[in-house]
Amino acid sequence: MSLAHFPADRRTAEIRRCAQALLNLHGQEANLFWRSEMAQFAANLSRQGASEEEVSFQAGLFMNAVQSELQRLFLEEVDQAMDARA
Repeated sequence: MSLAHFPADRRTAEIRRCAQALLNLHGQEANLFWRSEMAQFAANLSRQGASEEEVSFQAGLFMNAVQSELQRLFLEEVDQAMDARA
């Protein structure tokens, strides 16, 4: 019997937490944070019995979701800055 994993791109609290952290981190600090998050992510799925292919697939979903959230947060900041100038 295989276990169906909760889709990584629907883990909204984790996605927002990571995106917010990355928005405030830069350079090596951001790189270390992201590598640590993804290592934990992969380890958790592996412990739950996910195959390497499933871990990779879910990691891709999660990375894309975090990137989308980062873009949304950035655009929100741009909109606020534009409103402040008006």
